[in-house]
Amino acid sequence: MFIYHKDQPLDDLGGGVTRRVLAHGGTMMAVEVRFEKGATGPLHHHPHEQLTYVLSGRFAFTIEGETREVGPGDTLYKAPDVVHGCVCLEAGVLLDTFTPQREDFLAAK
Repeated sequence: MFIYHKDQPLDDLGGGVTRRVLAHGGTMMAVEVRFEKGATGPLHHHPHEQLTYVLSGRFAFTIEGETREVGPGDTLYKAPDVVHGCVCLEAGVLLDTFTPQREDFLAAK
């Protein structure tokens, strides 16, 4: 399967955050999330495993009550149902990988 960035719709989540679902199939999904400076990913949890790779920008991420600053090249792992969220310190882009797929993201398209 080939997925072209230009062909994938951009979802405006409000508050300076946009999301673009990239490749997905089987039990995996890749999602690009863009943040403006000061935008937040509110604390939340879900039953999916999640890897986040910081492509650009700086973020203060909280995972299970621990907050750390991360930047380009850093990776974060969130186990299922672990509470996590972030604040964008410098505008940036994250690449999230989920397993299983986020059916809620696909239904929103």
